[in-house]
Amino acid sequence: MTRTSGVPVSEEAGFPFSAVVGQERLQLALILCAVHPGIGGVLVRGEKGTAKSTVVRALAQLLPPVSDERGPRPARLVELPVGATEDRVVGSLDLERVLRDGEQAFKPGLLAAAHHGVLYVDEVNLLHDHLVDVLLDAAAMGRVHVERDGVSHSHPARFVLVGTMNPEEGELRPQLLDRFGLTVDVVASRDVDVRMAVIRRRLDYEADPNGFAAGYAEADREIADRILIARDRLPEIGLDDVELRRIAALCATFDVDGMRADLVVARTAAAHAAWRGGDRVSAEDVRVAAELALPHRRRRDPFDEPGISPEQLDEAMDRANEEAGRADAESAAGTDSAATESGTDAGSETGSPTPGPETGSATPGSETGSATADFGPESDPPSDTGTPEGPVDPDDDPDGGGAPVPDAPTGGPGPAGSAPERAAAAPVSVAARPPRWEVPGVGEGVAGRRSRARTRSGRVVRSTTEPGTGLHLLGTVFAAAPQQQARGRTGGPLTFAAGDLRGAYREGREGNLVVFVVDASGSMAARDRLSAVTGAVVTLLRDAYQRRDKVAVITVRGTGAELVLPPTSSVDIAVRRLAAMRTGGKTPLAAGLLRAREVVRREHIRDPHRRPLLVLLTDGRATGTPDALPRARAAARRLAADGLTAVVVDCERGMIRLGLAPELAADLRGTCLRLAELTGDTVAGVVRGASGPAGRRAA
Repeated sequence: MTRTSGVPVSEEAGFPFSAVVGQERLQLALILCAVHPGIGGVLVRGEKGTAKSTVVRALAQLLPPVSDERGPRPARLVELPVGATEDRVVGSLDLERVLRDGEQAFKPGLLAAAHHGVLYVDEVNLLHDHLVDVLLDAAAMGRVHVERDGVSHSHPARFVLVGTMNPEEGELRPQLLDRFGLTVDVVASRDVDVRMAVIRRRLDYEADPNGFAAGYAEADREIADRILIARDRLPEIGLDDVELRRIAALCATFDVDGMRADLVVARTAAAHAAWRGGDRVSAEDVRVAAELALPHRRRRDPFDEPGISPEQLDEAMDRANEEAGRADAESAAGTDSAATESGTDAGSETGSPTPGPETGSATPGSETGSATADFGPESDPPSDTGTPEGPVDPDDDPDGGGAPVPDAPTGGPGPAGSAPERAAAAPVSVAARPPRWEVPGVGEGVAGRRSRARTRSGRVVRSTTEPGTGLHLLGTVFAAAPQQQARGRTGGPLTFAAGDLRGAYREGREGNLVVFVVDASGSMAARDRLSAVTGAVVTLLRDAYQRRDKVAVITVRGTGAELVLPPTSSVDIAVRRLAAMRTGGKTPLAAGLLRAREVVRREHIRDPHRRPLLVLLTDGRATGTPDALPRARAAARRLAADGLTAVVVDCERGMIRLGLAPELAADLRGTCLRLAELTGDTVAGVVRGASGPAGRRAA
């Protein structure tokens, strides 16, 4: 492979960057991060089939070559698999050299391989949070520091970080969203001509990849050259106080937390000015930067919709322009005053006034200061600076109950306020501190924060002979020690064999499948309980979001049960479906329980390691047929026979209570608590699925 101006020529040509149709916003965001990697990467959100991966892979072909100890080489595109371990990402002890040569050596990971290239994480929302933190820290600092297994190592890792995700599969929590510099939402165009162009270019590429790439080689070469020129120009881009005030006012108007947003907007605006060939940041550069850097930072609650409409941005820009104009006027007034004073002083000494300069002098930190001098990656704030408010991580509570989760914010001044939208999504707000329900035993499901599980990360419990879990050093030594005499060792280092190696058996937490069965019958709505039930479900869904569960929602009303939301990791969709839930009619509880059993069985085929948890919200009054209640209890016993962990939330109110919900919970061999308890703090930690059946029935 050869490389000219960053454009590779190979036998298997990739899809050209300049040939992509309808994704100009995404292409611009990637280019700006290539110009200034200190921006912090791009998160690409969008539905499947929107060329997200195609554009990212094409970007790597435009980056300049990298010079290392072996000479120039093309910039790499390193893809991070969702199932990667931390050792594979950051690097680890080189066991082969330790056991063979007795040397303490470090084996670099994927971050080292991505140096000066592109690190691409597809489905980043499915990646474990601690790995996302590692990636974002490395992208912000430009270095990787490893302190583990007796190894202290540091190496540079400057790369363009690009993550892609489908929001339907679940969102990143707001704290992680804020760490991405830019975010772009991509959708397939509804314009017929654009769709035709996409189809035609793709078919032409598949018919003759090399010939198609050759037709766009010159256009790609021009983009690659412009990226190089913009990188060289970046240190000379001026960012004056007027534009700084505009940026600060814009971020304040949208009520973003911390200062990371201001810094990212400043860096992005400087990169855009360099890309367009300017010599200083303008209002248009700031607007473009705001469109890319601010929409995802409005999302503080899991159920907030990210995004900024053009009208909201126009209004915010108007306010920011007023602030910038005021600063410009004050600056001009200060310059005139300084010039007059200077002229008076000079005239008193020399007899002739000296006119002041028309513009301020170029001094460090002044109007003509370098954009990269103040906003380079080395000057990033600490990782905890500007952490947005939002749901508290349940793992922060050692008891596992989680801290109180604040209600969805109503928004600050200006366009950031979207209280009507949030109110529609979460019609009732309750004091949310739900219990820590968990499935008994130790599972092997996807990493999360609910139930105990054997995971690739977590605390080391013991050693194991199974590979792929990291080295258990003491276990390896203890396995080798009894064999030393037989191996002829008389002194010196221990003698190891391949059979001595022991892995680390780790226990952490997994996410579960939480199936909500919600009684939406007339008996619930007639007593004005549905709003309280809806609020309780929103509380539990927020908890499921924090614990990385998949959720499904089934409503029971009329003549049957409706699966309003199939199993998904996108709990915000569940809230929207819940807000549109229909109510009234009879209560076919048996149908709801059997539908939940069917959902669990089908999901088990797709994901056999994800364990289920049933949450039933009802007053227990099964109606519709004379045998409705016996059928419901029989269905509950069938679920109990399947070993399904269940929780019943008793929604019955009033002076006269039939106590049917606790009986249903007994048939399910599950926990039962009242709806009022779910809104208080006393319930935290009182119910744990790991307790025995007797304890669960007693509850």
